[in-house]
Amino acid sequence: MQLLKGNKVSLRALEQNDIDVLFTWENNPKIWKVSNTLSPYSRFVLEQYLLSANQDIYTTRQLRLIIEDINTQHVPVGCIDLFDFDPHHCRAGIGIMIDENHQGNGFASEALSLLIKYVFTTLLLKQVYCNVGAQNEKSILLFEKHGFQKVGLKKHWNRVGNNVYEDEWLMQLIS
Repeated sequence: MQLLKGNKVSLRALEQNDIDVLFTWENNPKIWKVSNTLSPYSRFVLEQYLLSANQDIYTTRQLRLIIEDINTQHVPVGCIDLFDFDPHHCRAGIGIMIDENHQGNGFASEALSLLIKYVFTTLLLKQVYCNVGAQNEKSILLFEKHGFQKVGLKKHWNRVGNNVYEDEWLMQLIS
């Protein structure tokens, strides 16, 4: 069942048959840098995660949606997350990942647009934010295109090598 639909993508809840694509994405070392992951996930751990993914966002304080390409039989091309959902302060963080084989097709932009509309009109949030590595120009441009503003630079925030650190931007969109 789809949650939100655009011209290129639809966003839907996680399903049990997403285990293979999640296993591939979560165990891709190229993605670990932006997801702050240091080790692979077992299939068992991901299956347990999928079993709990049907819980309400007000309980888990997070929501992961699969981004599907609606023009190719609803192939999963990525995922978009709400995290640190705080209904009292009306805010949440946003993270997005597009599979490397599907980047450059506008999927991230449309998925982000759909999620922004959802958080402001359905969840009634006041603001959303994201954390983007200062070297990640594509993501910075994506979020700026959708109205996010850089509000703070976290110096030497992420270790990316032996005694090598990168800065990270905190970006925010206020309704």
